[in-house]
Amino acid sequence: MAEGCREGLLKKKNYYENCPGCKVDQYKELRRGLPIRELVSTWIVVLCTALPISSLFPFLYFMVRDFHIAKREEDIGYYAGYIGSSFMLGRALTSVFWGIVADRYGRKPVIVIGIVAVVIFNTLFGLSVNFWMAITTRFLLGSLNGLLGPIKAYASEIFREEYQALGLSAVSTAWGIGLIIGPALGGFLAQPADKYPNLFSKESLFGRFPYFLPCLAISIFALVVIIPTCWLPETLHMHRENLSPDDSEKGLETGTCGSNVNEKTKQIEGRGPIAKESLLKNWPLMSSIIVYCVFSLHDMAYTEIFSLWAVSPRSHGGLSYSTKDVGEVLAISGLGLLVFQLSLYPYVERLLGSIMVVRIGGVVSIPLLASYPYIALLSGLSLSLVVNCASVVKNVLSVSIITALFLLQNSAVEQHQRGAANGIAMTAMSLFKAAGPAGGGVIFSWAQKRQDAAFFPGDQMVFFVLNVVEAIGVLMTFKPFLTRKVNAIR
Repeated sequence: MAEGCREGLLKKKNYYENCPGCKVDQYKELRRGLPIRELVSTWIVVLCTALPISSLFPFLYFMVRDFHIAKREEDIGYYAGYIGSSFMLGRALTSVFWGIVADRYGRKPVIVIGIVAVVIFNTLFGLSVNFWMAITTRFLLGSLNGLLGPIKAYASEIFREEYQALGLSAVSTAWGIGLIIGPALGGFLAQPADKYPNLFSKESLFGRFPYFLPCLAISIFALVVIIPTCWLPETLHMHRENLSPDDSEKGLETGTCGSNVNEKTKQIEGRGPIAKESLLKNWPLMSSIIVYCVFSLHDMAYTEIFSLWAVSPRSHGGLSYSTKDVGEVLAISGLGLLVFQLSLYPYVERLLGSIMVVRIGGVVSIPLLASYPYIALLSGLSLSLVVNCASVVKNVLSVSIITALFLLQNSAVEQHQRGAANGIAMTAMSLFKAAGPAGGGVIFSWAQKRQDAAFFPGDQMVFFVLNVVEAIGVLMTFKPFLTRKVNAIR
C-alpha cells in the first residue's frame, strides 16, 4: 500500500523530486502512525519562543521599582504596562513581513531567526539597568521573533490530516505552557541573592543584576533548541511548474492516496493565479482572527494583572505573595494545562467542535474571574488551594479557546497562504496584546487608588473589565459575525 502511494505520487506531475514540500507530503503518505518526533519538535520550538513573553511579569513590579522611575507605589503598574507591551508592539510591526518571508523562502529560516533573537535580546533584557533599556530590548525581541505565525502554518502542514488538530493543540499547549512556566521561572529565579544567599552573593553578577538569572536560563534553553531546529524538514512547496488540466483531474480522482493531493493541485508555490485571492476578503479567516484578537487581549491583560495582583499588598486588595509564591502557582497551573491539553483536549474538540469550545470556555471564565477579589479575603491553606485551582481552570480554558481558534484560522486558507494568513493574525493579535499589558497596567494602577469606591471598589473593577472583554469575545462567536468555510472544522 505504501509503495503504491509513493508510485502514485511520482506518476502525478504535481510531485517534484527536489521540492521539500512534496517530500514532506510523500513522507506523510508513507508513515501512518502517531508523529511523535514532529510533535516534540513543534512543542519545544513554540515553548522556546513563548517562555520570554511573560517570564518578566512576576518580577516586573520590582524591576520597575528598582529603576526608580515611578514616583509613587501606585504608579508602578503604569510603567510596568509599557515594558510588557513593548514586545507585542515590536511583533505587531513585523509579523506580516515574517509571514511573507515564510511563504516565499520557507518556514524554517523564520523559525531559526526567531530562536536566535530569543538568545540575544532576552539575555540583554536581563541586564537592563534602566527603564528605556528594558523597553528597547523587549521591542527588538518582539520585532525579530516572528516565528509563531509560521510555526502554526508548519504544524498544519507537517501532520497528516487526522493529526492536524493534535499538531495545532501542541502549538497552543506549548504556547500556554510557556506563558505559565515563563512566569514561574521568573518567580523562582528572580532576585536569587535574596532568595538563595548561600548560592548567590550580593556582589556576584546575579546580585548586581537581580533579574538576569531567569532571562539567562531561558536564553540557554533557546540556544540548545537551535541545534535540533537545524534538522527540521521544510514544508513549503517550492516549484514553479504549472499543472496541466489532465494532471489536476488525476490528482482529484486519486485523492484517496494522499491527504494533501487536492491541495497541491491548487497551489504552485503561492505564485499562480490562486495566490491573488485576497486574504482580507476571506471572511471566515478574518472573523476568526478578530475573535482571536479579542481573547488574546484578555489573556495578555490577565497574565500581567494576575502577577501584579498576587504580589501587591493586601492593603490594596492583593495577596502579598512573593515572586517565588507566584512561581509556584504558575508551575502547578502549567502542569495541569499540560495534562489536559495532551490527554483530554483532542477528545473535547472532536465532541463539541471548535466554536463550541470557544463559547463554553468564555462563558465559564466570567464567573471564575468575578470570584478573584473574594479569593483575596482567604488566607493560609484555603487561599493556596483556591488560588491554585482557579489558576489551573482559568489557564486550561484560555488555552483551549486559543487552540480552537488556531484550528478555525488554518482551516480557512490553503497552504500557500497560511504563512501570510498567520502573519496577519500575529500582527493583529500583537497589537491587541500590546494593548493588554499597557491597558491592564493603567487600569490596575487606577483601581489601586479607588479602594473605597462605591461601584466595584479596588480590584473588583480590574476583574470586571476583564470580564467585559471576555463577554464581547463570546458574543462575537455567534452568527452572523463568526462564519466558517463549508466542510471546515465544526
